[in-house]
Amino acid sequence: MTALDLAGYLIAGLMTAVALWRMPAALWGDEEDKRRRALWGCYAGFAAALWTKTQVVRTGLNNSPVVDLAVLIKHYTSTIAILAILSYIVAIYGHFPEGGPVPRHVRFARLVQQVAAKASVVTLVLLTVLFFTVVDRSVPADRFVAEHAGQWGATLYMSVFYLYLGAASAVCAYQWALATADAKLLHLRVGLGMMTFAMFIGVFYTLSRTLFLWISVIDQPSEGFALAFDEATEAAQVVLFAFFALGASLPAFSKGWRRARLWRAQVNLHPLWRELMTAFPDQPFAPPASLARELTRFDTPADLRVDRWAADIADAVEKLRHYVPDSLLTAAKEAAAGEAADPGKADALADAYWIKAALAAKADGAAAGKAAAFETKPATDQDGEVAWLVRVAAAYKGIPEQRTRLVLGAALEPAA
Repeated sequence: MTALDLAGYLIAGLMTAVALWRMPAALWGDEEDKRRRALWGCYAGFAAALWTKTQVVRTGLNNSPVVDLAVLIKHYTSTIAILAILSYIVAIYGHFPEGGPVPRHVRFARLVQQVAAKASVVTLVLLTVLFFTVVDRSVPADRFVAEHAGQWGATLYMSVFYLYLGAASAVCAYQWALATADAKLLHLRVGLGMMTFAMFIGVFYTLSRTLFLWISVIDQPSEGFALAFDEATEAAQVVLFAFFALGASLPAFSKGWRRARLWRAQVNLHPLWRELMTAFPDQPFAPPASLARELTRFDTPADLRVDRWAADIADAVEKLRHYVPDSLLTAAKEAAAGEAADPGKADALADAYWIKAALAAKADGAAAGKAAAFETKPATDQDGEVAWLVRVAAAYKGIPEQRTRLVLGAALEPAA
């Protein structure tokens, strides 16, 4: 097995993995996910096409009763995949808010919508007719382009497919280049840039192969040169699909990473949140449950649950202010300063000491009074607030009961 054959298996596996990964959201997701069903169809179609290019599959199909069947199946699935991606282009870029002039990319997407389906049908019909009539299939081919170089029938057949593939690649490159320039988020800009680069490779791939085939009709190349050219352009196509698969997956990876961070935030916040909600059982919408139960409440999105927990913690802290004296803030800060040299860690530990001592005071039966002093840490956004609470919760878990009692006792002495 050559390095190119091994790369073919790897890229086919990568595209298949992307198709399987995106399938649930595309088929059963919300409206925004369903709009991306066409993009998933592109992944699935190209995955099938790439498997027909692998050594074992193409050899088996090409030596079947229908000679060179792998070539025809590859072009069928690729054509369907291209139609799917053009449909995605229309779905994403073919709409804009009403009013004002129609943007250039929208006009272009609507033009694509008018011709894409018809061009796909025409391409499939022409490929079928030419494959069974003018292509010389007397001997199974392992490298179709290299072994049919100089034959006008195969050249005509491949030119039809390359015309369709090249036009679609140019359309995608144009739209994604515009989208890359307008993207505000870094991961989205990088992903679109990778997909744009992949499409430029696609344009180069189709142009170079088309020129090679027609020049070969006029001047027959040597077998060595034809095979070297075929392998070089195949290697470029491997790079194309690698950039396309990774670029298209990068925004989804970003969403997955955010979900992982939200999951971790829930794990870290749960002990603190549960103790506070146990102290104030009337505050949460539902009684606090175990971490495993909370993480499997699929009726509530993770981001909404984390935001709700952050709000619950803030409200509970506000209620705890009525059960402790002002001096608890000073006692908590002094205790934290003696244990943490870093100012950031000391601030988080001070909040943790204050909360734990205030919970102990309430549990001991302290009477509610006026609100005590407490320093609320300003946050620029919800993510910043959650990040701070995660640090406080981490410090909270490490505070022993004995230290809590010492801090509470130090706060109650001046009050007494």
